[in-house]
Parts: sequence; structure tokens; C-alpha cells
Amino acid sequence: MASLASRLRTASRRVPRITNKVVSKPVNAASYSLLARSAITASAPCRTATFQSVRGVKTLDFAGSQEVVYERSDWPLARLQDYFKNDTLALIGYGSQGHGQGLNARDNGLNVIVGVRENGESWKQAQEDGWVPGETLFPIEEAIKRGTVIMNLLSDAAQSSTWPTLAPLITKGKTLYFSHGFSIVYKEDTKVVPPPDVDVILVAPKGSGRTVRTLFKEGRGINSSIAVWQDVTGKAKEKATALGVAIGSGYMYETTFEKEVYSDLYGERGVLMGGIQGMFLAQYKVLRENGHSPSEAFNETVEEATQSLFPLIGAKGMDYMYNACSTTARRGALDWAPVFEAANRPIFEKLYKSVRDGTETRKALEFNGRSTYREDLARELKEIDGQEIWRAGKTVRSLRPDYKP
Repeated sequence: MASLASRLRTASRRVPRITNKVVSKPVNAASYSLLARSAITASAPCRTATFQSVRGVKTLDFAGSQEVVYERSDWPLARLQDYFKNDTLALIGYGSQGHGQGLNARDNGLNVIVGVRENGESWKQAQEDGWVPGETLFPIEEAIKRGTVIMNLLSDAAQSSTWPTLAPLITKGKTLYFSHGFSIVYKEDTKVVPPPDVDVILVAPKGSGRTVRTLFKEGRGINSSIAVWQDVTGKAKEKATALGVAIGSGYMYETTFEKEVYSDLYGERGVLMGGIQGMFLAQYKVLRENGHSPSEAFNETVEEATQSLFPLIGAKGMDYMYNACSTTARRGALDWAPVFEAANRPIFEKLYKSVRDGTETRKALEFNGRSTYREDLARELKEIDGQEIWRAGKTVRSLRPDYKP
């Protein structure tokens, strides 16, 4: 059997504390943790206090559908630390999500260790972030042995290729944690089948690991979904909610592993990434073919969207953005929106089917599991970077008053 280190190579693609004892440390105003900062202005209950368990739970109306939402207000810092006082969170993988979630949980005062391939690039990055070899930074197998909550944040392809080595280490009583339903839902392709005697839970932040960290440092918090695949202890959902707060979530909503991965893969390939690149490019090319300059085409396609209109949608919705525009712009948008919906609906239906039947999963596993993965990806991204629209964009961005190279 190939070593774990070789499997990871193929797939690729400060608190010095490893005991299960909570170590009290002073809370100061410079802490990134909003929970810690809140503890400054309120007398935090002692670690043995009885905490109300429904304070931050709400049932809200989402367009006529009643859904339960869990808020971090139910988990003040003292309660969070008390809940995990006998646990060690073993963060496996230190990519985008590992970096953000690990640092946030550490700043919230929990016992966190990191497990990555020794002396690899992630090992070096973890050291730069203050994780100490032999204290809070370990080879993967050692971290899993020491941990009680195993947070598998390796890439999807790496989770699949390393599972034969990792699975025997996920022993009875541990909790197996994911931030994506990919490996579990598509187990026929990934071969990731959890042991029957452990809780299996999911906390999926709705954004990149970088955003998870940035919003946490701003005191805001990202929204996340939570799910339970296997509940052995009867406390899996409570554990998922607590971990969601620990890693920096502002609020969480319930889903299933299946719905999380279907919506996630669908959204990334659709309007969040693939679809938006396709529409940007199509509009830009038509403008250029009709004699518009690169700067004008970029401004009317990307710059106005990202700098002016999209923030309005994010703040108060589509109708708010429409109302902020001219009467001529509103009329044209209202007339053409149904045309674009009709044209795109068949594409989105085809995309969802491709996600649900596993086609997208198999494509991702094949590509991301190549030994030439990094080189192949770099070549494709270089092609995008070299497209005229994005070359023009670099010059446009340099003209912004707040531009930073």
C-alpha cells in the first residue's frame, strides 16, 4: 500500500497546547474572537454553569417556508469552551478551509492541532501561522490519534485517495467532521465509508476559507449549513452547531449531506463561478465585435457589476438595485430578464442532473487526482488570465482610487 505522504502528493492534488484540558487565558480587546470580545463587557458564567440551550435558535420565514436557524448567541465563549473542554480538534489538511477554520477555533480558545504531510508546503504554511511542530502541528496519522474531533478538510480527491490509510484511525468515540458532503454522498466513487460507531457531521461555510477568516476577524461571521450523517451519541447536531460557532459562523441552517453537495457543486458551476465567467465573456466579446474599446467593454460588463450593482443586490435585494438605476435601465432589465431565464433554464437543468448523477464528481476526481494536477490547473487559469477581458481589467482596476497592487 502506498504511504500516506505519497497518496497526498498524488492527490494534490498559537496556542502550544495538546492536552484535553482547557487552559484559561486572558481575554483582551485585541482578540479576533467576537465571543471573546463579548466576554469583556459581560460577566461570563463560570465553566460549570448551566447554559440555556435554545437562546440562539429561531424559526424564520424564508419566502413562505419555515426554517430553523441557529445563531452564535446561543454559544457564548464560556459555554463553547466548557462544551469542548475534554476535546482536541484535529484539523486534517491546511488548505483554504483548514487555515480559516483552524485559526478561528484557536482564537476562540479551543484545543486545536493540525495534521498535514510533514515538511510539505502546508506544513510550512502552518508553521508561519504559529502552529508548533510536536505541540500543535503533527503528521496526519499522529494528529488523528491525538484528536477526538477529526476535521477532514483535505481536498475531495485527497480525502478519497488517503481514506484507506485514515479510516482505521477513526476509532470508536471520535467524531468525524466534514465541510463538504462530497466524499460521503458519492461514496461509490470516493470509497469513503465512515465507521459505524462514530458521529459523522458537517459544517459547510458558505464561502472560501479566506472569507471565513476575514469575516471572523471583522467580528461578523460567515453563514454556514450543518448536517448529520450518523448520530451515534444522540448529540451529533448539537456538536455540529457548536463547531459551527467555533470555526467562525454567525448563523447556521440545517441541510443534509446530499443537499449540501448538490447545491454546492451546482452553484459553483453555475452563477457563482462557471456561469458568471461565461456570461461576462459572451457580453464582452459582443461589445468588442461591435467596435467598443476594451476599457468600455470591461466597464460595462464587469466593473459596473462588481463595484456598483452587485453590492446593492447583496445589501437589499434585486428590486433595490433596479430602483437605484435609471428608468431606461430598469425597463430594459425587466424586459430582458425573462429572456435570459428561458435561455438559461435548460442549461441549469442539465447542470443539476450532471451533479446529481455523479458525472461532475467523477470529472473532479479524475482531474484533481492526476499527478500533473497542479500544472494542468495552472495552464487553464493562465488561459483565463490571458483573455483580453481580464487583461483589460487589470488596467481598469489600477485606476480605482483605493487600488493596491
